Amino acid sequence: MAERSKVSKPMVQEEESNFMIKVATFVVDRRNLFFLIFGIVMIFCAIASGMVKVENSLPAYLPDSFETSRGLDLMEEQYTTYGSAKIMVSNIVYKDAEVLSDKIAERDDITMVSFDETADHYNNFSALFDITFKYEDTDERALEGLAEIKEMLADYDIFVSTSMGNQQADAIAREMQVVSALVVVIVLAVLLITSQTYAEIPVLLITFGAAAVMSAGTNFILGTISFVSDSVTIVLQLALSIDYAVIFCNRYKEEHESLPIREADIIALSKAIPEISSSSLTTIGGLVAMMFMQFGIGRDMAICLIKAILLSLISVFLLMPGLLIIFGPWMDKTKHKSFVPKIPFVGKLDYSTRFIVPPVFVATIIIAFMIQNKCPFVYGYSDIETPIKNETQIASELISETFGDNNFVAVNIPAGNYEKEKRLIQSYLECPEVKSVQGLANIEAMDGYCLADRLTVREFSELLELDYEKAELLYMAYAVNDKNYAKLVNGLSTYRVALIDMVMFLHDEVEEGYVTLEDSMKEKLDDAYEQMNIAKKQLQGEDYSRILVYLNLPEEGEETFKFLDKMHTIANRYYDGEIFVIGESTSQYDLQKTFSRDNTVVTVISILAVLVVLLFTFKSAGMPVLLILVIEGAIWINFAFPTIQQDNIFFMTYLIVSSIQMGANIDYAIVISGRFMELKDKMSHEDAIIETMNFAFPTIITSGSMLALAGISIGMLTSDGAICGIGQCIGRGTIISIILVMFVLPQILLIGAKIIDKTSFEVSVPLVMERDRGLMRIDGTIEGQINGTIIGEVHAVVRGDVRAFIQSGNAERLDSTRLKAEDLDKLLNSNKKGEV
Repeated sequence: MAERSKVSKPMVQEEESNFMIKVATFVVDRRNLFFLIFGIVMIFCAIASGMVKVENSLPAYLPDSFETSRGLDLMEEQYTTYGSAKIMVSNIVYKDAEVLSDKIAERDDITMVSFDETADHYNNFSALFDITFKYEDTDERALEGLAEIKEMLADYDIFVSTSMGNQQADAIAREMQVVSALVVVIVLAVLLITSQTYAEIPVLLITFGAAAVMSAGTNFILGTISFVSDSVTIVLQLALSIDYAVIFCNRYKEEHESLPIREADIIALSKAIPEISSSSLTTIGGLVAMMFMQFGIGRDMAICLIKAILLSLISVFLLMPGLLIIFGPWMDKTKHKSFVPKIPFVGKLDYSTRFIVPPVFVATIIIAFMIQNKCPFVYGYSDIETPIKNETQIASELISETFGDNNFVAVNIPAGNYEKEKRLIQSYLECPEVKSVQGLANIEAMDGYCLADRLTVREFSELLELDYEKAELLYMAYAVNDKNYAKLVNGLSTYRVALIDMVMFLHDEVEEGYVTLEDSMKEKLDDAYEQMNIAKKQLQGEDYSRILVYLNLPEEGEETFKFLDKMHTIANRYYDGEIFVIGESTSQYDLQKTFSRDNTVVTVISILAVLVVLLFTFKSAGMPVLLILVIEGAIWINFAFPTIQQDNIFFMTYLIVSSIQMGANIDYAIVISGRFMELKDKMSHEDAIIETMNFAFPTIITSGSMLALAGISIGMLTSDGAICGIGQCIGRGTIISIILVMFVLPQILLIGAKIIDKTSFEVSVPLVMERDRGLMRIDGTIEGQINGTIIGEVHAVVRGDVRAFIQSGNAERLDSTRLKAEDLDKLLNSNKKGEV
């Protein structure tokens, strides 16, 4: 083991440095063990990724206390939802459409086909068939039946809209595969341009590939993730975290200039671990803010992305060191000139405009803040335009254009009183906002009677052509079974029972053998029972009944949301129990309620989280404020664009993108600020800012271009409104952030340098004289004698006596016993200028 040398920093930092060297040495020397572990984990994750459940419903992530969540749970418990589909056949005359309708209705798996001459089902030489299957919407037989019907209509121009299956999710998955492939090409292109050796590219790609596979596989632990997280996590992981691998690789190449591969790898890893971990904290800090959203999809995305970043760190720290050992010789042989140019003109421009740009920037972000406050947020997909559309969206839009939109809500009321239900239906029908209402109390069943109409014995016997005496016995049995003896006091002739209840009761009696009917009568009863049973299962549960209210209003908007409140008020006139109004409009109303609170929480927490990280990074109160001002300004400018362009944007996009933009883009500002603060006291401010921009540009253009192009790719190649908006805004926001940190932040640093210095709280460390001899490596600014007086920046390996003040950096003894003789010669020969 190496002998511990005296250092100029506090003892804790010395022990920390030595600890990192030990950790790095262990990782590098045990690389084969880590290769084996990663191989096993990746095989498991590759298998587990196929078992991850994906939730495709946004309302599923609303808080449990919200009406939509409670109502959906109630409806799932109380009712049966049968498979259904809308099939539009274009370019067809009515008679042919009628033939098709009858043909579909003859199928054994179909319980109902709605089609008539009204404009709701036949318009502009197009027919619309509303089909209901005998099976629940989750039953594979319903999907198989729909596939057979589509095959039967293959010779026609058909468009199918259905909620069965995962057509939308499957379409998004196919689109994201294309996006992922494109992003890989983008990353390759960026790395080819910005790298210094060709062989480092496979190192970076293997490292990220392992992280991506582990990220996808470990989602299995979470049980179920949202379709948004499932779609964009890997792409964003690549853009957000490949920068960590680039930082480590660059550190390795820097160390390898004076050290052999193994030693360079160890030293680089020991320095990269704290450096990269610190860098990742700002990104994680921004993402943590999403975990405090009421809307659960924010927490879902935050967990998935934070996990993805942590796994990227693990891949960089444990897998990449071994890859550098393997690919190190090839990296030496495949060096090439970097294609990233120096940009001194940017630094000169920044210096010359230092008194002009900051006030212009402040005025710009104030205006941007006011504009983005009016951003046209929407809470559903109906008003969002996406660059591409999948087959399901195209079919739904064509059906809506031809037959109009069908916006309906389900009003859930306490069951058991058909008279109240009928009066409620009539009250809703009197509202101009209502197109139609459908419930058990007003669905026509037979010969003008509705399902909930109460019939006497004679009326029932005449309707079903049933023997009157049998009908009397049946009514008496029903009354006894229902414990309604009191109602028989006035005579059986005045006793009334709802048609649906009596048909269901008669069918049960026939099935149990208590009542016998002729074959023709039994067939008629069976048909009536089947239709009524399906209607009852869909509209009546043990405790609640529901009526479907079709609105003349759009899915969202202030007028719609106000009428939803009015619907509650109307229902409360008739019922004392809790009322649930559930539908797309209600879901969007609830989402609107979460937004104002979530917006404030996400903004405040993301700023505070990043502020804390920056505070301890720069040890200055002024610096974090300036950096956050620049990135928050970039966020405001980003979301001013949709307002100016009048492009509707899904509300969730703002919450997610603002967190990611704050957490990820702040790194660009940190690179520039850290370098400038290091140089500003060593040279003129003009030279410092020029050197800073030359230094920072390769890092910013590498990381920034990946994130921007990944976002743009997502925004251009997906048909989902939420995912599309996230991609577009991340791409645009990253470009804005790059522009601001390149052409605004430098000017702010130049004129704010004094403020930063005055708000610094870093404790000065007394200078300690280093006295040591032997094989040593010195990194940092020193003042003292190394067989001669030296003042300046030193990166050297020294054999001999060292007596010097270490003003910054560190000095450490190298373990010469672990270096081979030839490696030692190479090490010394590569540092002849530093030899004594």
